[in-house]
Amino acid sequence: MELSVTTSHHDDVSVVTVEGEVDVYTAAQLRQTLDQEIAEGHTRLVVDLDAVSFLDSTGLGVLVGRLKTVRNSSGWLRIVCTSDRILRVFRITGLDKVFGIHGTLDDALAA
Repeated sequence: MELSVTTSHHDDVSVVTVEGEVDVYTAAQLRQTLDQEIAEGHTRLVVDLDAVSFLDSTGLGVLVGRLKTVRNSSGWLRIVCTSDRILRVFRITGLDKVFGIHGTLDDALAA
């Protein structure tokens, strides 16, 4: 399955919406989009994973790396996800305690 990554802006927050499978073959596309947003000075990020059907360790690595980068610039990275399958990956790895994970985009923006 292909990966679709789109970006929108809500005030000073960049929202990166991801659809499809994030794995070793597609993670570079997500990394490139997030890196571009950060390079443009957007260090408040919401990554919407609600339409992601698969997320592997490569995808998690992209998210963790970008979280560290934005935190070094006093920014943040929040996740939107309601998929039990994807949330399980965050719980198993303990990353549910590292990322702010929200059920809706509005919740993530308001947090």
